[in-house]
Amino acid sequence: MKSPITGKEMKLIRERRAMDFRKETFEIVFHYYKCEDSGEQFTNTPLDEVNINQVYNQYRDKYNIPFPDEILRIREKYGLSAVKMSEILGFGVNTYRQYEAGEMPSVANAKLIQLTDDPRKFIDMVNLCGSLDEYLKMKYIQKAQLLLEELNRNTFNLNFKSYLLGNHLADIYSGYRNPNFEKLTEMVVYFSEHLNPFKTKLNKLLFYADFLMFKHTCFSISGVRYKAIDMGPVPNNFQSIFEYMVNNNDIEVLTTEFPNGYTGEQFKPIKGRKFNPDIFTENEIKTLAIVANAFKEISTSDIIQLSHLEQAWKNNEKEKKIISYEYAFEMTQF
Repeated sequence: MKSPITGKEMKLIRERRAMDFRKETFEIVFHYYKCEDSGEQFTNTPLDEVNINQVYNQYRDKYNIPFPDEILRIREKYGLSAVKMSEILGFGVNTYRQYEAGEMPSVANAKLIQLTDDPRKFIDMVNLCGSLDEYLKMKYIQKAQLLLEELNRNTFNLNFKSYLLGNHLADIYSGYRNPNFEKLTEMVVYFSEHLNPFKTKLNKLLFYADFLMFKHTCFSISGVRYKAIDMGPVPNNFQSIFEYMVNNNDIEVLTTEFPNGYTGEQFKPIKGRKFNPDIFTENEIKTLAIVANAFKEISTSDIIQLSHLEQAWKNNEKEKKIISYEYAFEMTQF
């Protein structure tokens, strides 16, 4: 960004600052450009979003307030419009749509939204809604009952996926996303299609994709937690995660023997199993492409060395700790 005063390129500065929201103070990594000649500080819209999103994310985490993608998911699974969801919950006509767009719910409204994620509680809310006619009540209740039946049929599979990714709410260690096994699977399919990476390299590709997305938006793609181990950052529980994907016929893993006696597991796409872009945003797709292109010609050993330059790895490797996504702001590769 060029200085509006001198016309010269300005340096991007990141420093810890306190920001207030709803009578509370939160510490964030504040981003701004500094004009070296005048000493003036400037921001633009992307930096303003990164700064305010850090505050919002901490507030949501503190009070267990669902994030916009969760608010949207809850409504869509019942097949309702935002207006009808607002009506059932007793909100103003446009309130639910505004929450989906990023406006912060009150703590009380957040609890109501979370309650309706349970189809049984949703049925209770529909029955209590006096403005709905009997036909609509029956329609919405039948939809919720179908979801309950589906939930009961798929309980083992859902519980197993939760076990693999960790049954935790969105926080700084998940990039303020709830773990999404489907998105992680498609990320693996994407990199398998484009790069045929060995497992160690794939782990770094996933790390860089999630952390690069967080760097620009304050949200990860997959909601996965990453751990620092000797070979660099890896998704927590990655061995079991990849085994599940293989058994589910999402990817193929071929074992290669090298002259030095070592073996490597290379990820290949399965014929007929194509990457599904529909569950990703445009920015998420763009981020996957940036990472794939950046490391296309980089060997496994080289990407390990590059990941060892990251503070995310340096500060957590000794104790094999889960990595905070805040380290995304210090990444050396992007």
